[in-house]
Amino acid sequence: MRFYTKQHHFYCGIDLHADAMYVCILNSVGEVVVHKNISTQPKVFLRLIKPYRERLVVGCECMFSWYWLADLCADEGIDFVLGHALYMRAIHGGKAKNDKIDSHKIAVLLRGGSFPLAYVYPKELRATRDLLRRRNHLVRKKSELIAHIQNTATQYNLPVLGRIAKPTEREGLLNKFTNPVVRRMVEVDLLTIEHYEQLLATLEWQLEQITERQAPVELALLKSISGVGRILGMVMLYEIESIARFPRVQDFVSYCRLVKPEKQSNGKSYGHSGKRIGNAHLRWAFGEAVILMLKGNKPLQAKRQRLTSKHGKGKALAILSHRLGRAVYFMLKNQVPFDQEKFMRGI
Repeated sequence: MRFYTKQHHFYCGIDLHADAMYVCILNSVGEVVVHKNISTQPKVFLRLIKPYRERLVVGCECMFSWYWLADLCADEGIDFVLGHALYMRAIHGGKAKNDKIDSHKIAVLLRGGSFPLAYVYPKELRATRDLLRRRNHLVRKKSELIAHIQNTATQYNLPVLGRIAKPTEREGLLNKFTNPVVRRMVEVDLLTIEHYEQLLATLEWQLEQITERQAPVELALLKSISGVGRILGMVMLYEIESIARFPRVQDFVSYCRLVKPEKQSNGKSYGHSGKRIGNAHLRWAFGEAVILMLKGNKPLQAKRQRLTSKHGKGKALAILSHRLGRAVYFMLKNQVPFDQEKFMRGI
């Protein structure tokens, strides 16, 4: 974890909400010069901080409505930092908690050099990343509908329906349900699935066109990995954004949730913690990529079998995911394609 340690004349902590923001500004000696609740209107905020804009830093916790504040500060030339929500324990651990107290604590953390930093994702790529995340959400919704049809068939003890995720496998599906009400329910699911498929096909094409304009080289490097296609490649690309923001490969695999942080005290181990700290989308992408890499890949399957015999199936896949994360780090850093022989070396 990195902390914000730069010195300023004024430190502005904001407890940010959708329609209101509690602003606390401290001077260099820790005195409160402003402590006020205002609306989330840019003009109101700029008017409030106007006397203190010289050498001011603005900080807020990473929550859903920080985009506009980060963009406003960037346009106005004001230093802005984003706080890592899970690390900001000082805000949530007090006896009393309200917006006024929280804004003051954020300002104190800024001034004291204890403000845990989250990444301020660049404005130019932010919308594409969010659209890609929305695409993944819609895919999960479609999968829930497919699972519901399968479960309905199980309820009525019907024969196995097969791989109905494929449109070609759905022919005559409705006729298998004799109850007209049940048939209508399955029909509604199928119509919704078909709508999702049409929507997703267009959306994926548009996302690929955008990515080809924004980062064609990085996408081509990621697609050089066996099993990584356009979707996994785009997920990795936009969730990483820039490999340069990770000084070491250890920082990168930790961000991807590919390692288990250990809890130690006085030389004793107390298990693992911090499983939720990191990027869940990258953890999913690397896990999926390893499964797809193994399909039809006999040399890698042999390596996986050796790891499974030693560690078990789950840990074997985790080891391969961790190794793939390290490979992607050096691929993007050195701008080289995937090398399977080097990837399998030492497994």
